[in-house]
This record gives sequence, structure tokens and C-alpha cells, in this order.
Amino acid sequence: MGRAVAAALEADPALALAARFDRAGAEGEGLVGRDEALAAADVVIDFTSAAASAELAEAAAARNVALVIGSTGFDGVQLRRIAEASRKVAVVRAGNFSLGLNMLLGLVAQAARALPAEAYDVEVFEAHHRRKVDAPSGTALMLGEAAAAGRGVSLAQVAQRSREGITGERPVGQIGFSVMRGGGIVGEHSVTFAAEDEVLTLSHSARDRGLFARGAVAAAKWVADRPAGEYDMQDVLGLT
Repeated sequence: MGRAVAAALEADPALALAARFDRAGAEGEGLVGRDEALAAADVVIDFTSAAASAELAEAAAARNVALVIGSTGFDGVQLRRIAEASRKVAVVRAGNFSLGLNMLLGLVAQAARALPAEAYDVEVFEAHHRRKVDAPSGTALMLGEAAAAGRGVSLAQVAQRSREGITGERPVGQIGFSVMRGGGIVGEHSVTFAAEDEVLTLSHSARDRGLFARGAVAAAKWVADRPAGEYDMQDVLGLT
């Protein structure tokens, strides 16, 4: 993703790639330290890990640098650290930067509102490359949140993230998650509404990481002059 973002930035004449940096101790041609990068930048685009992103958010806030975060797998403490940083600078945090996927979120919420939970079971499926470290993906959780919001419930109350053994009959209203990891899959997501007599599946396939990089660059351009606060791609795209 770092290479894809750098390529997308270099293709946009309105932007300048000020610096590239990685985790502490990483080696690579042209890489600089985090503090040097922050000193040179107006906005930082970050696709690292949850822990690194939370730490970076604090450092960016201290230097008044806006931030675009594409990492996933955050815990509550890390999210609170980012939220605190967003009181000082503008932060766009999204589990997915694809225009198509963000449109899918709206369709899922709409379908969940229209199709009664008593008749339609909801299952979120996602597949990614073998190197992805968190599951379900941040995007899958976004889709689950969209379905839960459409039904007016909290995802935490109805989510089923894994199944094994004798699980018993599926509870009414449950939102399930199925995960695949393998090969070089860029990103596959689908949401299935399954009734006794029909099945509706809404899906999105990512073919190239450049898709996410271009979305992140669009978010960086959007967030550069925004007031402090935490935003997402729905804000960037004007869908909220």
C-alpha cells in the first residue's frame, strides 16, 4: 500500500510527496525518520498497524499535521488515542477507501431496513491475502455495522464472528462473519440476506490496490483544510 500511495501521489500534479517513512528500524531506499517526515508534511497517509497508527496520531497532533489512517484492527484504547488526537487535528480514518465499497455500505443499510430480521439472516463474507493480520477485516466490520444500523440495533449485541462445533440453531437477527485468508487476494466482500425462499447477495471485488491508494489521496486532499475532528470516507465522498 505504501508504494501504491506514493505512485498515486506522484501522479497528481496538485500534490507533492514530501517524505516516505516506515516503522522504526525499517530499511529502504529514500526512507526518513517519522519526525523528519512530519516536519515536512501537511498531511500524512498511514497504512501500517493499529498500534503504530495510534502512536502516529499523537505525534501528528503534536505537530499539527492532518492524518489519513487506513489501518484496521484497533482496540478500544487505540481508538480513544486517535479520538483524542482528532481534537487537535483533522483525521480521516476508514476501513476502506474505495468509492464502490462505500456505496455498498449504503445499499446494505437500505436492504437491512427493508428486509425483516425474522425472515432474512445476514452473513458478511470477506477474503484477503495471506499476509493480512486482522480478522474480520475492518471493511467487513463496517458492512456489519451498516446492516446493524439498518435494523436499528448494535452490532456488538448481534454479531457472531466465528462458529465451531455444535452451535445450535441460528438466533433470529444474528449478523454472522465468515473469513478467508489466502494467496494474493486484494479484497473480496459480500453481504448475504438469506431467507427460506430467496437469497440476496450484495458484493464488491477489489482488483488493484491502486483503488485504495487513489481514495486515500482523495481523502488527503479533502482533509488538508478541515477543522479538527475525526472523519471517514462517507464524509470525504459527501455521502453523509
